[in-house]
Amino acid sequence: MYRRAAFPGTRSLTMSKGVSLELGELLRLRAQAHLVKLGSRQLARAARAGTYRATQRGRGLEFDEVRIYQHGDDVRTIDWRVTARRGRPHTKLFREERERPVLILTDLSAGMFFGTRKVFKSVLAMQLSALAAWAAEFRGDRVGGVVTGMNGHREIPPRPRREGVLQLLKALEALQPRQPGEPRPGQLDAALERLNRVAHPGSLILIVSDFLERGDALERLLATARRHNDVLIAQISDPLEQHLPAQGRLQLGTPRQQIVIDTNDPAIQRLWATEYAQRHVEIETLCKRYAIPRLDVQTQEPALQALSRLIVS
Repeated sequence: MYRRAAFPGTRSLTMSKGVSLELGELLRLRAQAHLVKLGSRQLARAARAGTYRATQRGRGLEFDEVRIYQHGDDVRTIDWRVTARRGRPHTKLFREERERPVLILTDLSAGMFFGTRKVFKSVLAMQLSALAAWAAEFRGDRVGGVVTGMNGHREIPPRPRREGVLQLLKALEALQPRQPGEPRPGQLDAALERLNRVAHPGSLILIVSDFLERGDALERLLATARRHNDVLIAQISDPLEQHLPAQGRLQLGTPRQQIVIDTNDPAIQRLWATEYAQRHVEIETLCKRYAIPRLDVQTQEPALQALSRLIVS
């Protein structure tokens, strides 16, 4: 987290735009959300695009009709009773069920109040969450979730039509960080535990976070969420978190703890890059272990483009 330098010979990074969002801006994202596909078939494609098992859970699909088996059909969908009765292989067809619960966990903790490109990480997280919520509303799904921030959290039980979306957007606007704050390790775990309590089997869960505030219980909570639901993860970062540019001496830290580092020092640059890589490898490993599609999103990428990559890759 960068602030104006207080020592001679130091420099700081500042941004004047993309620091916060108002409710009206989140409402206007509805116009773009029809381009996002949140259906079960798109989720399955997202899983197959990586190293994940394509699964359909709970309320994602409902039975539609039976027809004669065709080459390429999944043998697991063969209706053996109809096959035995008619003497020819028949397969079940399914359609995506309406009013599937879509739950969005949005991390707006202290570490999200940062960015050096187009927007702060918190702003990108809000945009992604709003687009996903509006896309679910277009499908007729119920929308809810958990928003966690420096000033508390809000739980939104899944609600039909536009009611759930509006409650979520209001929580995003109210809890977004507007100034630097202190990190709270384990805050993301607490939010995911709350989400698991309100999630019904067959839900679609989207987690939007930089995972800086993860704790020791994250793996257990992800496993619980994945057991009876489809889970997607958008892991947010800023390019500067990955590669520290040689910009001389910079002051950084939290309001309570400030340090000055020499960004021209190769050892500092290596340490910086290693810390970033370790966090991403940790989350990537968990996602592979539990077959969770994951997308890296950086602050210079438009939210609509990023969410489309996650859903329909």
